Amino acid sequence: MRVLGIDPGLATVGYGVIESLDGRVRAVLCYDCIRTSGKKSTTPERLEEIYTRVCGIIGEHRPGWMAMEKLFFSRNVSSALNVAEVRGVILLAAQRHGIPVAEYTPNQVKQAITGSGRADKRQMQEMIRRLLDLPEIPKPDDVADGLAVALCHLHVVREP
Repeated sequence: MRVLGIDPGLATVGYGVIESLDGRVRAVLCYDCIRTSGKKSTTPERLEEIYTRVCGIIGEHRPGWMAMEKLFFSRNVSSALNVAEVRGVILLAAQRHGIPVAEYTPNQVKQAITGSGRADKRQMQEMIRRLLDLPEIPKPDDVADGLAVALCHLHVVREP
């Protein structure tokens, strides 16, 4: 099973593609982030760039699933609206390529990765590094979050 995990954001979209076989991680195929600039581009241009880049990742790695964090916000409504727009273009990319999407809350991801829904960012990043046998913690945080949601999906939907 191949999963594209995405941590959506308007300025930075973190992502990672993980492949498993017989319920075990076989390979981390790629991880990185898509960065857009509000100084150089309008919001519609940034959304188009995210859509195009996600379609490129899908085309190159052919994931069977996309996993994404559910939208969560506590105070900043305008930030949540931007993330909602980004989620929309990412969901459209998945739909256009026939890829099913699984969504997880931040607590579900933390629970799957560390065993605790209360894990802090540093604990999550270190567990991602260890579980995926990476030489260092992926930077920026959004990249580690994209890998975490992909790994969460692999834990939740175990292959027979």
